Amino acid sequence: SDITIQDECAVKYQGFLLMRYLTVKVFCISALCGTFNVNIPQKINVLRGSCVNIPCSFNVRGGFENNLDDSCKAYWSDSTSFDSENAKLKPTKEMTGDLTKKDCTTTFNNASLLQSAKYYFRLQCNNPLRFTFTQAGVDISLIDDPPSPTLTPSTLEVEEGASVSLTCSAPAPCWSHPPALTWSSNLGQSQETLQENQDKTKVRTSVMNFNASHLHHGNKISCTAVYQKQDGIHDVTAETSLTPDISYSPKDVQISFSPSAPILENQKVTLTCSSNANPAVENYTWYRPDGDQETFIGTGSSFNVTVSKVKSTFFCKATNALGFKRSTKKNNLSFLLFNTILSLLYYKYLHLFCK
Repeated sequence: SDITIQDECAVKYQGFLLMRYLTVKVFCISALCGTFNVNIPQKINVLRGSCVNIPCSFNVRGGFENNLDDSCKAYWSDSTSFDSENAKLKPTKEMTGDLTKKDCTTTFNNASLLQSAKYYFRLQCNNPLRFTFTQAGVDISLIDDPPSPTLTPSTLEVEEGASVSLTCSAPAPCWSHPPALTWSSNLGQSQETLQENQDKTKVRTSVMNFNASHLHHGNKISCTAVYQKQDGIHDVTAETSLTPDISYSPKDVQISFSPSAPILENQKVTLTCSSNANPAVENYTWYRPDGDQETFIGTGSSFNVTVSKVKSTFFCKATNALGFKRSTKKNNLSFLLFNTILSLLYYKYLHLFCK
């Protein structure tokens, strides 16, 4: 080999330095070599007069873990350059999470200290650990009216009998006073929960389960969020609604007469068939009993007949894309004619008796 003993020693020393560098690099990838960062939501809408919870967690760079002690305090400010002397917001320990566990979640009651601005978190301890987390801030917006709750799905188009599940959700910036959710009509039993979003903010949800009925068609279904404020002022509400489109086969098939009374024999009468259906009735058909059979006599919503004592019983059938239904009762014009004759006889003899 052409490598001298001195060269060989140099190579070994360089290898030693390389191994040491790699060891330090691997060591720094561990938690001890972490960086300062904070996890907070980007934006929170705060109802004026209520409280707000700011979810917050943080990490510190390696070597500062041991500096997280009971002397640490939380500060919030709308400026990226501040310290404990000019910080506008100095939460007490009762307002802040456990900073020794990297929990900086902060509660502001009545939001009286807050203004609409972007706030940054600062950690300050009675030791070298003092840092302002300027890489992320939370936009606080003070609002007088709460946002409308969200209905899922936002539209409802189903057939009658289908199982329906509606979810109403409303943000809960104040965890101790989440909104109460109420439904407009007694659709069924609802279940409320307080859920956590990915950014640790919370939302109140209510799930309503029911079976779709033709009685729901066209009738507004609404969900109302009621927010209780801390300042003693009356509660505030926000509402979201939808109008369901329920498809169903014909209901309440009925026959009407024109003229209605009195009806005389051999008089022409117009029969009209009506029904409640969605989609609308496509076809009306008319039938007349003929012994044990039924004789088809015509189509259309209206039908003209001549009154007869013998054959004056009719019924109609309404049909749409989802099915059909017959008139609830057979309409016997002979019976109406008979009643008309009795009425005329009654008034005739009553007139003679009164003479």
